[in-house]
Amino acid sequence: MQGEADSPLTQQGCSQAAAQGRLLNEFGISGWDIFCSPQGRCTETAQLALQGTMSQVVLDGRLAEITLGAWSGASRTKIMETAPHLFEPEDNMIWYDHAPGGEGLEALYVRTGAFLAERTKPTVVFTHGITSRMLRCHALGLDSGAFSDLPGGQGVIYHLSSGRQTCLAE
Repeated sequence: MQGEADSPLTQQGCSQAAAQGRLLNEFGISGWDIFCSPQGRCTETAQLALQGTMSQVVLDGRLAEITLGAWSGASRTKIMETAPHLFEPEDNMIWYDHAPGGEGLEALYVRTGAFLAERTKPTVVFTHGITSRMLRCHALGLDSGAFSDLPGGQGVIYHLSSGRQTCLAE
């Protein structure tokens, strides 16, 4: 689990970023605002996806991934061993709210809401899995508890408009 930790993109991540760039180009984002998490893996994704464009990217710390405190860098298996009760049922994601020294889901919901409240025009956001889910909760009119019901995935683009989301795929 990376959380606030960082790592360079893998070869697969680089390929996914290039595919995102093709999708964004096809979709047409000229004139849109572009924001990105300041974490290295995210800025690298944005650079690869926007390669060859004149787009200006604004880094915003509110788009960083949820911090996991003592669990940052630990494997999911290791976390499950230390707190198995947080993983029942196994597909729930509530354990993000219990990381010792971590940020917690409500704090993430507040900071992502503050970011979205400032948006006044179409915007591209490069961010992380859990942060993306919280942003989409706001955009879809859902409370923070719905984040684990939303789809995720690496290298995915979600288009949000009029309270609806569409997954763009290559």
